[in-house]
Amino acid sequence: MTGTPSATVNGVAVPVPSDGRRLVHWLREDLGLTGTKHPCGAGHCGGCSVLVDGHPALACTTMAATLGDTEITTIEGLAARGDALLRCFVEKGAVQCGMCTPGMVVAARAFLNATYGARRTTATVREALAGNVCRCTGYTQIVRAVLAAGADDHAENPCEN
Repeated sequence: MTGTPSATVNGVAVPVPSDGRRLVHWLREDLGLTGTKHPCGAGHCGGCSVLVDGHPALACTTMAATLGDTEITTIEGLAARGDALLRCFVEKGAVQCGMCTPGMVVAARAFLNATYGARRTTATVREALAGNVCRCTGYTQIVRAVLAAGADDHAENPCEN
């Protein structure tokens, strides 16, 4: 007999549900992590994005039961770490209604991690965020925030760029 599978969610081991719930429902309803949004429910907008083993995943189309032995990071996990990317989103005016913001930040964090030390451009940021839809900002401020956060991977306050 084996134990109940668990995932590490924002640094805490949590048993994974064995029923047919989607990740977004498990995070929001069972774990109280309501920062992960549920805008479209069909995987079209990216607003529900979380990191699973460091890669963006759509929480509205991912079955929670499949996530045993994974590391899941939500927007709350990034905030708890003091991720400067969140501050850059605020300081660069990349936050409007907030529905897409958690997914945008999560996707941007995955992009910045994957391109650590590399030259980033408007085009590469736009490509990395192509699966995330924002109906408020027009993306210019979002791209500026990501570029500022990634301008100097070692800066104490990268948002000043």
